Amino acid sequence: MKSFPIWLRLTAWYFLILAAILSAFGVTAYFAMRNSIHQTVDQDLQEQTQGIQRLMERTLSSGGEEELQDELREHSVLRPGGALLQVSDSRGNWLYRSAAMSRYNIPKPGETSDVPSTLVFGDVPLRLRSSKFEVAGQTFFIQIAAPLEEFYEALHRFALLLLVSIPLLLVAAAGAGFWMSRRALAPVDQITQLAKTMSVQSLSSRLPAPRTRDELQRLSETLNGMLERLEAAFKKITQFTADASHELRTPIAVMRTRTELALRKPRSADEYRDTLTQLHSELEGTSELVEALMLLARADYGSEALQLCDANLNEIVRDACCQCKTLCDAKKLSFRERIPESSVRIQADANAIRRLLLILIDNAVKYTPADGQVEVSVEKQNGSALAIIRDTGIGIAAEDLPNIFERFYRADKARSRESGGVGLGLSIGRWIAEAHGGSIQVESTLGRGSTFRVQLPLASN
Repeated sequence: MKSFPIWLRLTAWYFLILAAILSAFGVTAYFAMRNSIHQTVDQDLQEQTQGIQRLMERTLSSGGEEELQDELREHSVLRPGGALLQVSDSRGNWLYRSAAMSRYNIPKPGETSDVPSTLVFGDVPLRLRSSKFEVAGQTFFIQIAAPLEEFYEALHRFALLLLVSIPLLLVAAAGAGFWMSRRALAPVDQITQLAKTMSVQSLSSRLPAPRTRDELQRLSETLNGMLERLEAAFKKITQFTADASHELRTPIAVMRTRTELALRKPRSADEYRDTLTQLHSELEGTSELVEALMLLARADYGSEALQLCDANLNEIVRDACCQCKTLCDAKKLSFRERIPESSVRIQADANAIRRLLLILIDNAVKYTPADGQVEVSVEKQNGSALAIIRDTGIGIAAEDLPNIFERFYRADKARSRESGGVGLGLSIGRWIAEAHGGSIQVESTLGRGSTFRVQLPLASN
């Protein structure tokens, strides 16, 4: 049934459930009506039995059996249609037996019970009550009955009405269910048709969201949210691909030009060596770019795993500072490190954190002019570890600050190819920080320097 359309399945389930409910209602109503008939007749038989008992007690206390027979006969005649009544003594002798009762030839009672029963005599259903009681030291048996033929005819008409009306109601309900299911799923069909027309060129399109506060509105809003994420991801991938192609095209074009120039005419060994040296330099830069691209691609895919373990942030920062002091000396920069004596424990991949710090310190050195200052410090603050890199460099313009962590983004002067950057370092740094549950904040003033704060959670004790 799963292969059928939803509207057909809804209609079928609606039909089956309603059929079960109406069938259960019909059966319950039929037996409830029959039980009500039996209760009504049983109550009437009980009242008649009590009346005959009182009649017999009154008659036998003042007269004999002949007078009792006359009273019972008169009682039977007064009943509409005649009473179905017979009375016998303990020896089985009939004291009275009405003519109507004789026609059905109901046998004398054996062990009697006050619980009425239904018997069929000659295709005529009778409700029979047998009672035993004592009067003046004598035991008597009273049997009184009521025909159920008219009641059962009404019951049969009621059953026939149920048998006719329930199928008609089911057919009408199935039609209504079909109409309602088609109407309810019509917006889903509209969403499906609109979704079919969407492509890469139309990811900016959005599905209409009906203001009905129901599942359809939530479905449309969820799909629109998914489209927004897909559009953002596609734009990001497209931009990333375009930027990567641009970044790779430049060194490849340079290497191609240099090789073509070298091959145009015979060259000396020194000229070939100079060309190869230039090619090697370009290849190193290109290799670094490809490695960075692969790292970010694995990070996006979630396959770049970090090896987290307990580490001392102080030692990681000292190691990174040792590697960068040489760069500061080459540019005649003042380098300061402020690292506390007490260890700052973090749960981290030491190599990844070291790479993050090297990226930030290298940027600080790269964009700080001679006689400037670079400072690296470690602090604890509000349950977090902070690694702070300050410089007195050229700074970052306010309009560039929101974008510096985007891939391949460069400010016009601060991040140019001539200064050696390709615009991926800070993107990699942000990914490393976020993968550790931390973050990077930056403050900068153009012409006065920048401050980068790496916040990492402290290791739990």
